Amino acid sequence: MAQKSVSDILRSASLDLTPYEDLYKHFHAHPELSQQEESTSRKVAAHLSQLKAYEVHTNIGGYGVAGVLRNGVGRTILLRADMDALPVKELTGLPYASLVTMRDADGIEKPVMHACGHDMHITCLLAAAATLANIQYAWSGTVIVLFQPNEERGGGAQAMVDDGLYSKVPLPDFIFGQHVMRMRAGRVGSRPGTIMAAADSLKITVYGRGGHGSLPHQTVDPVLLAAHIVIRLQGIVSREIDPSDLAVVTVGSLQAGQTENIIADRAEIGLDFRTVKLETRQKIISAIQRIVEAECMASGSPKPPLFTPTRRFPPTSNDKHIASQLAESFEKHFEDFDGDTPRTNVSEDFSTLGTSKGIPCCFWFIGGIDAELWDKVQREDNPTEEIPGNHSALFAPVIQPTMKVGVDALCIAALTFLRK
Repeated sequence: MAQKSVSDILRSASLDLTPYEDLYKHFHAHPELSQQEESTSRKVAAHLSQLKAYEVHTNIGGYGVAGVLRNGVGRTILLRADMDALPVKELTGLPYASLVTMRDADGIEKPVMHACGHDMHITCLLAAAATLANIQYAWSGTVIVLFQPNEERGGGAQAMVDDGLYSKVPLPDFIFGQHVMRMRAGRVGSRPGTIMAAADSLKITVYGRGGHGSLPHQTVDPVLLAAHIVIRLQGIVSREIDPSDLAVVTVGSLQAGQTENIIADRAEIGLDFRTVKLETRQKIISAIQRIVEAECMASGSPKPPLFTPTRRFPPTSNDKHIASQLAESFEKHFEDFDGDTPRTNVSEDFSTLGTSKGIPCCFWFIGGIDAELWDKVQREDNPTEEIPGNHSALFAPVIQPTMKVGVDALCIAALTFLRK
């Protein structure tokens, strides 16, 4: 008898996604900031417990949750979703839009929104967990479903590993994850090698000598100093990095002073940079330090600048052997699959789950933009950047077929390597 294809197995499973659409709306309407995902974590754990097939572990590295389904001899596959939301005021106008506010790490009340699609990730993985539990006859091995906190601040994956994740669940052979993106709904995109850039963020504090705005000669103006730094930083990528390489340097915030007629005694620059190669990352770090220190000296700053790292995301690299096998399965199942999707400067901490233990990983993108809207923009020859994307207050993935594709993709990843 011929072996059933992965697609045939999935078609026979036919999970009713209607309750999961309601679950998605619940997660969307009740977002929680990084390291505060308590209610989300509790609801995920309760849902996994109802499936009965899963051994459930909670509070890993914060509010992390892992479910383990042991189904005989075979490989162990880990499927991951992230859970945290962003400090963004939702403007979508959806009937299930978030009205939530929370205090952030600094105690400041902020509006909160699932502006990056993590609510879709959670729901897809819960539905995939149910699907795989329903078709245990078709595969053999172990499936781990992992729900990670604190992705947006870049610390959740490492926190779970540091908190003994792999002493609580079996060490996987392969790790898989996905992200909803500004792409046409129904599309799946992946690539071998690096698919997402590394990202670093830091706060730079430069010091001046404060005083009255009418007496600038008696001060060292940190605003002027910071302005020179911001302009000079723009030359790093354009003049110091090989044009064939990938790098981005962004000043996301510049803060100094409280009122118009007082020269402050310090300024803070919030800086983010993206790279693919480790040597390019080091080159940018060195250039930032050189420029900031030189500008401080040129301005007569009374004390050295302070560099405070705030976030670090590794590059997301797909194991070429695993990616090629998965691409073959995706190609057969999805009508719209791109096996050479463009690499993005967006970053993730997903790969830490694998690199910390030398485990091969593979990550892919799923489209979330309504197909009619996407096609209309393309027909009118407008840039697709006009469509709200991740981290926008207007980002709203169309529920279907986004969810169906996300569930299928996770199940295909497991079945490709666990199918009997």
